[in-house]
Amino acid sequence: MLLIDDILFAPLHGLLWVARKVDEAMGQEQEQEEEALKARLRELYLQLESGQLAEEEFEAREAELLDRLEAILASQEAAEAAEDEEERAA
Repeated sequence: MLLIDDILFAPLHGLLWVARKVDEAMGQEQEQEEEALKARLRELYLQLESGQLAEEEFEAREAELLDRLEAILASQEAAEAAEDEEERAA
């Protein structure tokens, strides 16, 4: 009976494996984007301090980058909350 169960559930296990890999890849991509945004913010601060960038331009670019960073962090928090719920339900 166990062999039949393994055969019947093999496609499901394969789909779960693929879903986990996609989730891992998305997490890595978000982390890389988060680091890139932080690096860009550091660049902006350096440009402002060195006088290469006007205050108005700095504020506009900073707001855009911070909005994107906040969206990434909110997405990560939502994913962590969903994982916590799944663990409690199991």
